[in-house]
Amino acid sequence: MNPLICMIFCSFICLTESKVFFNYHHPSSKTQRLVYVGTYTEGTSSEGIYAYQLNSKTGQLNKLGLAAKTSNPSYFIIHPNTRYLYAVNELEQYEGKSAGAVSSFEINKRSGTLQYLNSQTSLGAAPCYISTDKEGKNVLVANYNGGNVAVLPINKKSGQLSPSSSFQQHTGSSVNKDRQNEPHAHSIRLDQQNKFALSADLGTDKIYIYSYNSKNGTITPNSQSPFGTSTPGSGPRHLIFSPNNKQIYVMNELTSNIDVFDYDQKLGNMKLVQTVSTLPNNLTLKSNSGAEILLHPNGKYLYSSNRGHNSIAIFTVEKKSGKLNLIGNESTQGQTPRNFNIDPTGQYMIVANQDSNNLVIFRINSRSGKLNSTGQIVELEKPVCIKFL
Repeated sequence: MNPLICMIFCSFICLTESKVFFNYHHPSSKTQRLVYVGTYTEGTSSEGIYAYQLNSKTGQLNKLGLAAKTSNPSYFIIHPNTRYLYAVNELEQYEGKSAGAVSSFEINKRSGTLQYLNSQTSLGAAPCYISTDKEGKNVLVANYNGGNVAVLPINKKSGQLSPSSSFQQHTGSSVNKDRQNEPHAHSIRLDQQNKFALSADLGTDKIYIYSYNSKNGTITPNSQSPFGTSTPGSGPRHLIFSPNNKQIYVMNELTSNIDVFDYDQKLGNMKLVQTVSTLPNNLTLKSNSGAEILLHPNGKYLYSSNRGHNSIAIFTVEKKSGKLNLIGNESTQGQTPRNFNIDPTGQYMIVANQDSNNLVIFRINSRSGKLNSTGQIVELEKPVCIKFL
């Protein structure tokens, strides 16, 4: 390849291994854990994915440096074998087409850096969510502006991504003319049995249900029930499954509430049993929108983020029914908490406040589920995704 063309291509994709790490302690110590944070890079000083180190005894979060340069890694996932990381590149154009990309990296557990492996088109514009199956054979990606979802196989030996093996285009619209004039696939993830893949579509108020074949890397509409539905105008964004695979929790972005569905794991059917607000005392804020939703590792508590109210909603989960009870809202000490995550031990929560450019660390009370501020605030421009190794 011509050196000039090569330089331009690499500059556009912005995918290189970083060499700027410092004060790193190998995470073989049980008290140290690697944390990766994705950022928006367009029009900002951020350059991609950054690495931090969390001390599980003290809750101290130390910045290590830039792990990898890459364009708009707004969401990423770590492979089940913890050797690889897969990130969306939330772009409108890739390789001259209306699409974004998905990039693969190898994790250097000693340095914390990410070595770029390869990229593939996501087959739709503005990819915003990525997940992997439990066997680590494929990644599944949701394209927001493309209004579609795709599957990309993973090379078992190299960790690199192959071109898409399956693709599904969503269709339709809903009642909010400003946000729902066309499909907007906002997430896709597999159930606990690796049998069905569900995609929440903000533009159509549907949760598309696909039968999943891990061997062939394919998704096909579920013949028994092709989709579940949220209340018109809700805008389903992210979803999670209960540990026993009997409930689905759907974060509705436009109405700031969570739908609880009973889930038939044999047939893939969904039945709405509860809708609960993420705001205190059903407070209505026109400027608020729901974002992330997660269960605590012990399954007793559920958390979701409010952008506008700038809080984390805290729920207890009823053991038998799976229904939710709002017990409080904790300020995120910043603006626009697009994403947050809980460390695998369940002791700490890190919140990414996109518009105040900071990460805020909370300690989780294991007896009540409530959050207590550690007083730590770490600056980073446009943080939007957090994952623990």
